[in-house]
Amino acid sequence: MPSFDIVSEADMAEVDNAIQNVMREITVRYDFKGSKSTVESTDGQIKVFADDDLKLKQMHEILRGNLHKRGIEPGQLDYQKVEPAAGQSVRQTILVKDGIDKEMAKKIVKEIKASKSKVQVSIQGDTLRVVGKKRDDLQQTIQFVKDLGLEQPVQFKNFRD
Repeated sequence: MPSFDIVSEADMAEVDNAIQNVMREITVRYDFKGSKSTVESTDGQIKVFADDDLKLKQMHEILRGNLHKRGIEPGQLDYQKVEPAAGQSVRQTILVKDGIDKEMAKKIVKEIKASKSKVQVSIQGDTLRVVGKKRDDLQQTIQFVKDLGLEQPVQFKNFRD
């Protein structure tokens, strides 16, 4: 029986490349001259350190632009609370979402079942497996999930006949 998986993945190598580009751009830009602003990546987290709130917002824009160029969508990022550091400086942790959490998985399953399509959906860890008798039903389900407008981007992988 034909099947496919619904996943939400971020390529961490591309995230690292984007962060290196951000650091390169910060060293060249005039408005960051003499600044101690940095961005680093560790274990699915991006740590941003900036001199003040204005520079932090500018770094967010640079980071979003570089991640978008690398194929990482803004919905993959989970911005944590901005923490004050020494003096005027601030730091922030940004989590890179990887995998579909339980609540979102349940919401997707509920929406697919409510659409009355002829497919079976099962939650398997942080992925969803969709199985149907016909390939057309699966393609309609893919289009339906794309049209849901989820806040976290999803990919469709492992399509099998």
